[in-house]
Amino acid sequence: MATYTITSPVDGTAYHTGDLNTPQDIDATLIRSENARKVWAKTPLAERKKLVLNMASELQKMADVLGKDIAHQMGRPFAYAKNEVNGFVERVSYLADVAEQGLSNHTPDSPDGFDWFVAKEPLGTLAVLSPWNYPLLTASNIIGAGLLAGNAIVLKHSTQTALIGEHLKTASEKAGFPEGVFQILHLSHADTSTFVADDRVHGVFFTGSVEGGKKIQQALTDKFVPCGLELGGKDPAYVRADADVDYAVENLVDGSFFNSGQSCCGIERIYVHADVYDDFVQKFATLTKDYVLGNPMDEKTTMGPMVKVSAADYVRQQVKDAVASGAKALIDESHFPESKTGTAYLAPQVLVDVDHSMDVMTQESFGPVVGIMPVKNDDEAIALMNDSDLGLTASVWTSDMETARDILPQLETGTAFVNRCDYLSPALAWTGVKNTGRGISLSVLSFDHVTRAKSYHIKHTL
Repeated sequence: MATYTITSPVDGTAYHTGDLNTPQDIDATLIRSENARKVWAKTPLAERKKLVLNMASELQKMADVLGKDIAHQMGRPFAYAKNEVNGFVERVSYLADVAEQGLSNHTPDSPDGFDWFVAKEPLGTLAVLSPWNYPLLTASNIIGAGLLAGNAIVLKHSTQTALIGEHLKTASEKAGFPEGVFQILHLSHADTSTFVADDRVHGVFFTGSVEGGKKIQQALTDKFVPCGLELGGKDPAYVRADADVDYAVENLVDGSFFNSGQSCCGIERIYVHADVYDDFVQKFATLTKDYVLGNPMDEKTTMGPMVKVSAADYVRQQVKDAVASGAKALIDESHFPESKTGTAYLAPQVLVDVDHSMDVMTQESFGPVVGIMPVKNDDEAIALMNDSDLGLTASVWTSDMETARDILPQLETGTAFVNRCDYLSPALAWTGVKNTGRGISLSVLSFDHVTRAKSYHIKHTL
């Protein structure tokens, strides 16, 4: 039987080895799902809500175990990793609160003698393909709305964080879900394509790279089902001359380097008005040096390793190429002795004298590096912020709310922030434009994407 191995970025050792599921396992899983989904769809919403909240409660009991496994599997410091459970609970709890609204019928005016309404009915079995960077939060986005809407879920987690899938399975069992409603699979890339292409899968939701999203689309060529794709970003920030510089620095440093920069909506490029540029850059570099890079299980650590050596090497090469093209690196890597070539440990880096001819300003880094450019005015900042084939989030930092409201509609992103970044509210739609993908998770609107509309046209008996 084929196996997978989780190599921990903490020390490069094998943290866990498990069996990959086979095509026969896929078939058995989908048979169980087919048997369960029709009964689950008829289960009263109140009961579905109860079980979803039970699942969240069971995860809360496992917070320390989950935090330890997240830290060892992808490198986030334990103190932060275990708090991801709270994020899962917040999101599914909100979705449970708005489920009745999100699943309610649309009832237009109908003529005398007729009843017209449009119902939202579950798609059936949903394939949820979750990434490693926020293994609980990204899974919650579709699991919550999907289960509440009456769908069965089959979760295929990244093999890098496969144990999180196992913990979700355990939580679902303890919560009391009927057999077949929530299942997991550990699959190779080839078998993942086979799985999503199966006619018994009625909706596919993928979070990952643009290239990964293209492969999912290719696997679905021969069938027509909803496909949600959240494919990352190259998220910009614009600091206007009237911004509170200290506040902007504090939040943008965190937005750039939290989770070692491995956040879809993390800040990857910053444009600062020339009038405050020097002050901003000096303070940004100074605060960056306060990070403590080290073993994520050490309570003093505030930045752990990246997920893999290859991921760290990609960012190292981006920085090297930028410097070769004229950029200046403001952080002396010796300030972070744990940062060593050949390991997943990488110091945070701040680059200036950058421009859009450099990959570090145009291609997703997904690591602890940010480039900072001066701009003359709003128009220049907007043009540079939109100069990307990705569009997940963007933020504007200013004390002028009227101007901010004028700028936001011009930004080609799914979410536009003012004086905040790198944050998801479960009440707001999580979506993107351009190569960031399509579809919506979170908010009351998410229920539209895990259901299909069915029109009822009823003529009364004459």
